[in-house]
Amino acid sequence: MALKVELKPHERIIVGNCVITNTDQRARLLIDGDNVPILRERDILTPETANTPAKLVYLAVQLMYISPDPQSQHGTYFNLVRDIVTAVPSAWPIIEGINNNIMSGDLYRALKDARKLIAYEDKLRDQYEATHPKSDVKGNVSSAA
Repeated sequence: MALKVELKPHERIIVGNCVITNTDQRARLLIDGDNVPILRERDILTPETANTPAKLVYLAVQLMYISPDPQSQHGTYFNLVRDIVTAVPSAWPIIEGINNNIMSGDLYRALKDARKLIAYEDKLRDQYEATHPKSDVKGNVSSAA
């Protein structure tokens, strides 16, 4: 089954191991092929943008997805998820879903589940920030004269 993709001007997409950059006009592509990794620019994380534990997991899964040898990233991935589950055991159901998809070879679905982990991390961070307001970093101290 072919995949229809519409690219915005100057948008990039990864198809296989190639990066395709659109020109200055919208373009429609019809991509036909089996088991070819395809990632739109908005779904791509770089080492610079993977700045949280869940984003690092996503990056590891992304590298598995686009790599001709996905197992080369397994060690990194499993070390990262071990650390997350140790720190946040409630993330296990999401991690388990990612693991199952990796082990069954469905790396695209693993990537989608890794997005759920990022959303869960964001939710936990928002809950923490709501219950732990930032303190006054200027250190305003009233002085008795």
